[in-house]
Order: sequence, then C-alpha cells, then structure tokens
Amino acid sequence: MRLLMSKWSVIIAGLLGMGIAGGAMVASESGPTFQGLSGSPTIAAAALPDDDSVTAPKTAPTPPTTPKPKVDEAFVIKRILPIEGPIRYGEMHWDDAGVADGPIVITVDLDARVLSVFKGGYEIGATAVLLGTQEKPTPLGVFPITQKRAKHTSSIYGAPMPFMQRLTNDGISLHATTVERGYASHGCIGMPLEFSEKLFGVTKLGDKVYITRGKTVGMGDALVES
Repeated sequence: MRLLMSKWSVIIAGLLGMGIAGGAMVASESGPTFQGLSGSPTIAAAALPDDDSVTAPKTAPTPPTTPKPKVDEAFVIKRILPIEGPIRYGEMHWDDAGVADGPIVITVDLDARVLSVFKGGYEIGATAVLLGTQEKPTPLGVFPITQKRAKHTSSIYGAPMPFMQRLTNDGISLHATTVERGYASHGCIGMPLEFSEKLFGVTKLGDKVYITRGKTVGMGDALVES
C-alpha cells in the first residue's frame, strides 16, 4: 500500500506541477480523481503496475521465403535476331552460324503472326506465318511434334503439305505453303518453303511448339515454364 500511494503521490505532484490547480482530489476505486471548481472530474490518474518491469514489444515472425525454381540455362533467351521493323508476309530470317547444339523451342505469336525458332536459347530463325480463320482457328497451347514427313498430302483437303510436322491428332501441323496477304489455313501454321525446310532439318519428334497470343519475351527470359 505504501508503494502504491507513493506512486500516486508522484503522479499527483507532477500534475500539480503542470498547472492543474483549483480542484480537490477525490478517491475512487479506479484511483484518485481531480475535481474542478464545477464539481466535475477533470483528470483521472492512470493505473500503474505493481512493479517497475517493462515488457518488450513482440516482433512479428518473418514469413519464410520460397526460392524461385531454377531455370535450365538452355531455355533462357541469349540472343534475338536483329530484325528491324515488323516481319512481312513472305519474309524470313535464318542465322544459325556458330550456334552450338542445344534444345529446339518454337514459339508462335498469333497476334504478331510470327514464328520464332530458338536453339539452346539463341534465336536462329523467324518468319511471318499463315494462320487459321475464325471458323477454323489455330489453337493456343503447348504442342510436341508427333510426326514428321517431308512429303505429305492432307487426307482431309487433298492439299500438299511439304515438310509437315504434326502437332495435334486432328491435323494441325507446321508445313510449307504460300505465305501471302489474303491467304489463310484451316488451323495449321504455314511457312515459306525455304524456311519450312530449314526448320524441318533441325527439329526432332518431341520438340515443343508454344502457341500464344500477344505474349512477349526478351533477353534473359525463360522460353519454357518451370
């Protein structure tokens, strides 16, 4: 009781020193209260702990960080062909000189209507392509090459499909065709003959074709998802 009263005395003395005067101290269960001239309480003293211990604030635990999955360097873009401006119909670029062996990845952007070929992360080819129509669109997705035929004729349309590389069971393929404005395919990806022959020569069964819409990639980006 002496300790408690001594602490109240210190607080009261401090309040009086701050200029609180002209009132009386009234005892209550919650501690002494100063009552002003009007008879209404003006300042209530705060309750004090029974000892002088101070509890340190708790620090929120740091959430564990999830490490980013490691990307195979063979699928990281290391070079993009220096092509100025948009690629026009019938235009093609190919440069694999000095590029070491590596996995082949083919990308097709339906918005840009461009096919790119990467070897070990180095772009070695790019060309404008023909795509399907709204009635028979070129599908989005990731498709492995399941069949290759240098000489092939469509069993559905009877049209020649040189350097055919099949992507789906219902006939969607990469193949050579006339790439000009005003032409379209039945969902296949049509390339100039020379480019199609070069592509046919570097791919193997199982190589994947990534067909996207409006997706852009740049130097240092991963060609495949982990």
